[in-house]
Amino acid sequence: MSALLRRSTQARFLTGNMRQLSSSTVRFNTAPAAAPTPKPRKPVGGVRGALFGFFLGTTLTGLFGYYYVLDVYRDSNSLLLEDLLHLQHHVSMVEDRIKELEAPKK
Repeated sequence: MSALLRRSTQARFLTGNMRQLSSSTVRFNTAPAAAPTPKPRKPVGGVRGALFGFFLGTTLTGLFGYYYVLDVYRDSNSLLLEDLLHLQHHVSMVEDRIKELEAPKK
């Protein structure tokens, strides 16, 4: 019994591992489908991209620089105005003191 079982399993493994090849004449007579050709890409000019980047960077840097200078100008203007008002207040105090000293004593 065991020899019979061994032969049947060996026969199954041998036939299971065999590859069966077949072809039809219709398959060999048809031309293979042509692969779709990709659309030609337009070349992006390196000079055009470089100029665009340069002008964009220059414009943004100029804008940020302008707003920075404007901010510094406003700060310095406000400090100068504050100092002038402070000076005006002290000058008026000195004028008042001089008027007190020059006033005739009674």
